[in-house]
Amino acid sequence: MTRVPAALALGLAVLAGPAETRGQAVVGPGISLELARHRAATLGGIVYDVSFRIPAARDSAVTGSVAITVTKSDPDPLVLDFAEPEAVHGVAVDGDAVRFEVEPGHLRVPVPAGRHTVTADFTAGDAPLNRRDAFLYTLFVPDRAHEVFPSFDQPDLKARFRLRLSVPAAWTAVANGAGARRDTVGYRVVYRFAETEPIPTYLFAFAAGRFSVEERERAGRTMRLLHRETDSTAVARNVEAIFDLHAAALDWLEEYTGIPYPFGKFDFVAIPSFQYNGMEHPGAILYRASSLFLDESATRNQELGRASLIAHETAHMWFGDLVTMQWFNDVWMKEVFANLMAAKIVNPSFPELDHELRFLLAHYPAAYAVDRTPGANPIRQPLENLSEAGSLYGAIIYQKAPIVMRQLERLVGDEAFRTALRRYLSAHAFGSASWRDLVTVLDEETPLDEETPLDVAGWSRVWVETAGRPWIRVTVRSGGLDPARIRVWQEDPADRQRVWNQILDLGAVYGDSAGLRTERLDGDTLEVTVPPAPVAIVPNAAGLAYGLFRLDPGSEQGLLQRLPALRPAVARAAGWLDLWELMLEGEIRPEPMLALARRLIPVEEDELIVQQVLGDLSDLVWRYLPLEVRNREIGSLEALLWQELVRGGSSSRKAAFFNAWRGVATTDGAVARMGRIWRGEIEVPGLPLSERDRTTLALQLAVREAPGWAEMLEAQAAAIENPDRRDRFQFIRPAVSGDPAVRDSFFDALARPENRAREEWVVTALRYLHHPVRAEASRKHILPSLELLDEIRATGDIFFPTRWLAATLSGHTSPEAATIVRAFIEEHETDLAPRLMDKLLQEADPLFRAVEIRSLETRD
Repeated sequence: MTRVPAALALGLAVLAGPAETRGQAVVGPGISLELARHRAATLGGIVYDVSFRIPAARDSAVTGSVAITVTKSDPDPLVLDFAEPEAVHGVAVDGDAVRFEVEPGHLRVPVPAGRHTVTADFTAGDAPLNRRDAFLYTLFVPDRAHEVFPSFDQPDLKARFRLRLSVPAAWTAVANGAGARRDTVGYRVVYRFAETEPIPTYLFAFAAGRFSVEERERAGRTMRLLHRETDSTAVARNVEAIFDLHAAALDWLEEYTGIPYPFGKFDFVAIPSFQYNGMEHPGAILYRASSLFLDESATRNQELGRASLIAHETAHMWFGDLVTMQWFNDVWMKEVFANLMAAKIVNPSFPELDHELRFLLAHYPAAYAVDRTPGANPIRQPLENLSEAGSLYGAIIYQKAPIVMRQLERLVGDEAFRTALRRYLSAHAFGSASWRDLVTVLDEETPLDEETPLDVAGWSRVWVETAGRPWIRVTVRSGGLDPARIRVWQEDPADRQRVWNQILDLGAVYGDSAGLRTERLDGDTLEVTVPPAPVAIVPNAAGLAYGLFRLDPGSEQGLLQRLPALRPAVARAAGWLDLWELMLEGEIRPEPMLALARRLIPVEEDELIVQQVLGDLSDLVWRYLPLEVRNREIGSLEALLWQELVRGGSSSRKAAFFNAWRGVATTDGAVARMGRIWRGEIEVPGLPLSERDRTTLALQLAVREAPGWAEMLEAQAAAIENPDRRDRFQFIRPAVSGDPAVRDSFFDALARPENRAREEWVVTALRYLHHPVRAEASRKHILPSLELLDEIRATGDIFFPTRWLAATLSGHTSPEAATIVRAFIEEHETDLAPRLMDKLLQEADPLFRAVEIRSLETRD
């Protein structure tokens, strides 16, 4: 029975559980697909007038009121979503108080057919408001708006929002709508924002607090940046680029789609330690501050990351905001097109870069990291209730889907693809649509006069609606000087006879170059001939094809020997990824990969490849190399990385090597050098260190228990001037303590949800807690972390369960750790939510592979 406050007794009836009325969907916890479909069929013309009073004190309640004007076509009670219906202080229909019924997460209000206005006063839920001492911001994706105010919290019920915010006088506020009025009332300011275009509840947003404001005009369009960065040098170094990148993205998207920016004003907010890299609220994009304000030593990869992030969030204004998915099973659509458009948009801003290479390295490793696991999921997944929508997110949506869509674009053709997207956006502007709506348009635009015309719906059933990747085997048969026969065939690892229709760019390696031959693999096998036998075959030499490429022994050895000299760069990167995947499959040992990395690093000129190899090198050191090999090699590896840092090159290249060296340094000499750098006794040659660099150094020295680690942490805390970064450091600090009791106390505190509110802080702290040098001591925390998993899903934001798992398991490679995880999986095989189990299987996969790869060495 739901508890009813005395204040509600006049107008409230309480139901013990789900109820059903004639012709109406069953109402239960969350927002079910059945309820959503019923409301979509019977409701329209929705307008929200929402008002919030934000107190200065974070522990004081936020109160509010909402007036929802809606047209109903049926006489049944109106079902509103509100997570805490007990916090409603009264409901009226067209100005008259009414009795209403309460169910878990919902209100039933008697509203007749026709157009009516329902009003409610309430105390707002707190978690999605993300309140801090001096600011707050909303984050309602995927279904968290109803945790704050009564609403129809489903993506296809778009509405116009009018917002009124009462905030402390020193605060600035921003929202989706333009700020039409700003009135001072005593010690408070009231903002009245103009009405928005139709948007779903998950995109309704506002932020308020002590923010600085930068305003710029680009091509007649005024944009504003709100931020809390106190380093004026950092602001000056970054701000013009931030505005330029947004302006370039807007211009490109308007030209590509043929639709002007649809939401009027354009603001964005840099949030310290934001949960995501960005969130695409129209008129009020939110970003993680560190993703926008780059250090002076930022790598080229970081610059690319910022440009891609800005392009991604800007692309959402069309893909996701203008046209929204009908249901969150198609959430991947908005992400795939934002990523695909971002890859196109950044090209003009970085003309000197190899963008095929960038796309390959930005997407394929992360997608493979999921698709190689038993927890792999399809791009498009069924979803019965929005309460499970958060578990849909991950690398398959963000990284694999753009790969798949780029394949489709190449199969359909650039012009037909663009025409289909323009038709789709125009037909559904300010409305919602499904993947099948787009498939219909794509099928209509696909040329039929080709030898093998594409069936987009059939293509989708394999690539979009099933999980996993093909195994693509390659063999080379040579007759001496006669042409060599290359045979390619694909296998379905799930033995379901699927065929992944895709384009292969076969690279036949002669000398130091890979000559390309483009073929369409739309069946089980493919045979081609090339001039005399190549040294090796790179099946995905242009960085387009997707799968586990099982190379013939000659190609394996040829790539291991010749990869550093292979041209072009994208073929070299593809070859590295192919070899890496084979190592993870146990077909190549870690030692040859280490030897290849040693030869590649000194001669590699492309910084993107350098970044990839250095990242994989860290995994080799900490996860896959046998301990005796790591102990024998680490000193010379540290020396190589430091040598490359000193040798020269751009500041971003130097930063990449410094970060890699700092990450693997464990010998006494390297740790001592880290300490001298932190104390300012020596400099990193040609690389100025930022406050963030020094902070990371202090934490890494502490986790290695360098002499004087406690004093270093104390001094670093005093040196951090920005209050947000100082608070973050103080939160993480116990996790690196050399005192096990302090670390244990920190972990125990994470059992309370309020201590997990700063999710980015928590994830960073967990990675230090479970650092490889502390793995034996932190192993005892694995099981309690796994036991919190379901609560993490229920109380955290969409990426938190995956990040919690990844951080918890990041430093562990022991059979004992694997046994703990496997036992948990077996014990909870039937009671853990299936998608949550998939996340666990995905994140545990590197641990399981590390144990298996090392055991192969032992058996040999």
